Amino acid sequence: MTKDVEVAEQTGEFSAKDYHDPPPAPLVDAEELTQWSFYRALIAEFIATLLFLYITVLTVIGYKSQTDPTKNADECGGVGILGIAWAFGGMIFILVYCTAGISGGHINPAVTFGLFLARKVSLIRAVMYMVAQSLGAICGVGLVKAFQKAHYNRYGGGANEVAPGYNKGTALGAEIIGTFVLVYTVFSATDPKRNARDSHVPVLAPLPIGFAVFMVHLATIPITGTGINPARSFGAAVIYNQDKAWDDQWIFWVGPFIGAAIAAFYHQYILRAAAIKALGSFRSNA
Repeated sequence: MTKDVEVAEQTGEFSAKDYHDPPPAPLVDAEELTQWSFYRALIAEFIATLLFLYITVLTVIGYKSQTDPTKNADECGGVGILGIAWAFGGMIFILVYCTAGISGGHINPAVTFGLFLARKVSLIRAVMYMVAQSLGAICGVGLVKAFQKAHYNRYGGGANEVAPGYNKGTALGAEIIGTFVLVYTVFSATDPKRNARDSHVPVLAPLPIGFAVFMVHLATIPITGTGINPARSFGAAVIYNQDKAWDDQWIFWVGPFIGAAIAAFYHQYILRAAAIKALGSFRSNA
């Protein structure tokens, strides 16, 4: 028995069998609708997105209030753009950590869309997650307006809009690349092959995801206010309900979905070589 183990170790037989990719999620899995765990995940996504929007939009409005020139406020006061970026990135870190074991911690329709394209979640789960996230975002921003209506209306409601001096093409590009960075990080941080090899990766997964959100906000707040999350942009637009926010709304859906699709393709078919594996399997079966 010992000799067999030694031979297997020398030939690398164990390392070859150490890891197998999990099977792809079914395209439509109606059985999910009968499981409590599915509805628990929807509740988790709803509450997480609500908390995300509540904290971050309050931070944006608070910063604008603290630096309002009509109040003779200090222009360098408040948390600044750096603080706003920390609010978004920090909340994602906290909420992914809290909900990863329940719903996967998506908190973003673009992340859900990318994982759906990679066959990590079913179509039913993806659609229902997006609905829960959008409703959570609306309720989160609604709470901000309910508690601070005057400040909310005066300082833009945290709505995403293309900033003066930038055209819509630039804004769309910023959203595509920003979302690519985020969803690529999500794939890398949650890669089951890395998890099997490096046991510390699942523990650290929320950290790089939160940092990705933080870094993208630093780069794109001056351009679009940073969307990279259609639910975040939609929730703010619904409650703020001004023409400019609605005119630019398509950018904050099209851009993130394109960025997520590119990230899913890059990770699955370039880095993980899924296409080559599939071709190899086809040849061996033939």
